[in-house]
Amino acid sequence: MNDLSKARAVLLEVDESGEGQRIDNFLMRRMKGVPKSHVYRVLRSGEVRVNSGRVRPEHRLQAGDRVRVPPVRVAEPDATRPARPDTPPIVYEDDAILVVNKPAGLAVHGGSGVSYGLIESLRAARPQAKMLELVHRLDRETSGLLVVAKKRGALVEMHRMLREGEFRKSYLAVVSGAWRGGIRDLKESLHKFVNAQGERRVSVSDEGKAARTRVKPLAEGDRCSLLEVRLMTGRTHQIRVHLAHSGHPILGDDKYGDFDLNRVLAKAGMKRMLLHAWKLEFSHPVDGTKRTLSAEPEAAFERYIAEQFPDRGG
Repeated sequence: MNDLSKARAVLLEVDESGEGQRIDNFLMRRMKGVPKSHVYRVLRSGEVRVNSGRVRPEHRLQAGDRVRVPPVRVAEPDATRPARPDTPPIVYEDDAILVVNKPAGLAVHGGSGVSYGLIESLRAARPQAKMLELVHRLDRETSGLLVVAKKRGALVEMHRMLREGEFRKSYLAVVSGAWRGGIRDLKESLHKFVNAQGERRVSVSDEGKAARTRVKPLAEGDRCSLLEVRLMTGRTHQIRVHLAHSGHPILGDDKYGDFDLNRVLAKAGMKRMLLHAWKLEFSHPVDGTKRTLSAEPEAAFERYIAEQFPDRGG
């Protein structure tokens, strides 16, 4: 579908690729160059109509729906900043999904001061693709495995698996201090809020949502420990907040970490958060076969592990 012009309202019919998609996400895919804030403004004002009726941003579309999109002013492309089709290494791909190994420092999507993210890079590199949508997300500071759906049915099924705990995600984390107590679950409820600077944050609170993180120590030292961390629920910043609350913040975490220690690490050349999405286990959304995927951390992360835990082995 071509980008929407600024001349007059456009009537779009939803096809199979838009089935089950939120109207806000549907519009952002098609209103390229339009700020996200403007997309929500035209939704709130009622200028966007679905089957002639007003809808909320969370409204999910059905195949055959007719969407009226109002005229918009689209910024002219900046010739000095071309689209970046470079993408992270692909770990797995078939007709329904692809899995990439995202580097630390790369946002999964544009917005919040980031003009171009991983999903935009993928779409620029594959202009012929009918659909490329994130199945789940990783923080910008976190590296590792990320799943992208190439078909609407695959996206819907994988979202169901995530909701029902059928999608297993395991991380590697290097944390401050010596972990004691072996394998255990962290179960503090988490509350999401926006701080005075307008930044998204999460805190432990009895009034928050239930969360559970399973921690397994892989190597323990006096100054830091290497953990395998499994998400049993999928709350924002869950691993980072649970580990910090336990007294073992992730090294390099600039939101919940030990800031003095982070400065020491940065001076020594380690300028990233030591959290990596290491393994994924799930049933394929089309044929149901079991898939187990893994990706090792970037070289600097690996070297740090080898230096701190020389007796760990492979």
